[in-house]
Amino acid sequence: MSGPAPRGFASDNYAGVHPEVLAAIAEANTGHESAYGDDSWTARLQEAVRGQFGERAEGFPVFNGTAANVVALQSLLPPWGAVICAESAHIHQDEGGAPERVARTKLYTVPTPDGKLTPTLVDTQAHGLGFVHRAQPAVVEIAQVTELGTVYTPDEVRALADHAHGLGMALYMDGARLANAAAALGTSLRSFTTDAGVDIVSFGGTKNGALGAEAIVLLNPDAVQAGPQGAGKAVEYLRKSSMQLASKMRFVSAQLVALLTDELWLRSARHANAMAARLAEGVRALDGVTLTQEPAANQVLAVLDPVVAEAVRSRYAFYDWDRSRNEVRWMTSWDTTADDVDGFTAALSSALDATP
Repeated sequence: MSGPAPRGFASDNYAGVHPEVLAAIAEANTGHESAYGDDSWTARLQEAVRGQFGERAEGFPVFNGTAANVVALQSLLPPWGAVICAESAHIHQDEGGAPERVARTKLYTVPTPDGKLTPTLVDTQAHGLGFVHRAQPAVVEIAQVTELGTVYTPDEVRALADHAHGLGMALYMDGARLANAAAALGTSLRSFTTDAGVDIVSFGGTKNGALGAEAIVLLNPDAVQAGPQGAGKAVEYLRKSSMQLASKMRFVSAQLVALLTDELWLRSARHANAMAARLAEGVRALDGVTLTQEPAANQVLAVLDPVVAEAVRSRYAFYDWDRSRNEVRWMTSWDTTADDVDGFTAALSSALDATP
């Protein structure tokens, strides 16, 4: 067998599982536990979620980020409802139409220069309220970190929440890289979610060192459709009907418990962000590289000659982001090393020097 592939910069999804997460899975693999979430690990997860997001918060583990987004949006949407999101939003660009096909909702997209919505930008689509011929805007969706690698401040989130709520709409936050945002802001998870007025947030584990674990975190039960057992409980039924209710949920919950214990989520995110900052600093000085966004978390976007990009890809994996402008994306992860970054920067420099 050949050895492991070298660490690249294509995606934090490429990274392996953090040893502490693997240890938690192994620890959970003892004896019998009740299925479908009625187990000790999922109970521990609820304690951890409340510790991070507040006493009303409740976590619902799912397998992947697309499911977290779709189930959360379903729980907030009436049948006639629509979602306002950035044009660059993951739910619009990268989820295979799942929000439309599974949640059966209309997406109203808004062009943004930096991936971030503002109340003014929301208003470009928040119209036609009460007009039966237009799908009714019911949810504002934002990503934290955004798809362009930018981060909302707590005040920016609060402004959006207040505006959305004033229009009778809910605010949902796609938190696939929520840990990286908190690390970048130097603040708690709660400060820009619960305390800023977000109704539901997803907590991304997979990009933060988990094997495959995300959580829908219900922050405001009153914003969500009521289920048979009361406020917010529709999430449970929607999760099941969306094929996201894990029978052996303890192994999903154990991963999230590990991340939320002893600040593993924060340690890993800080490291990934620091490696992206090192990468940005290294490539910034190279002629032929132009950063298109100032990196805030663990993503670097840059314009690069396609010939140079292909030469570097022979050693390090990474993706094109916007081929129309020769823009590429470089991602760092919890296991990226300084040697990885410096080696990549050296390879890029050599490819630039070798290109006429």
